[in-house]
Amino acid sequence: MVSYDIYKILHLFGMFLVFAAVGGVAVHAATGADKSANPLRRSLVVLHGVGLLLLLVAGFGMLARIGMSPASGWVWAKVVIWLVLGASTVLPYRARSLAGAMLTLVPMLGALAAYLAIYKPF
Repeated sequence: MVSYDIYKILHLFGMFLVFAAVGGVAVHAATGADKSANPLRRSLVVLHGVGLLLLLVAGFGMLARIGMSPASGWVWAKVVIWLVLGASTVLPYRARSLAGAMLTLVPMLGALAAYLAIYKPF
């Protein structure tokens, strides 16, 4: 049986992987480069995917450890944030003008997710 603290570490590690991948993609796109010209594209896609998987599995694992229902409003809000983060590596190449803004918006989403998890406002 996995402890709550291990799930929390895995959840944070997943978040760090996602942020690193999104940052790498956003910086590459902001320079005007094409995604096919990114030599680290495969590594970034793997980091992003593994990070998202860790966020999802560890997040629901933590919910199970504290005995909370996944039907809570704040959980659904975090799932929406997770979906936005899932699409966040595609956006910088499709709308290059947003690539620089992603470097600020994605950490703000992370802060919002942390707020929701800590305070559980709804």
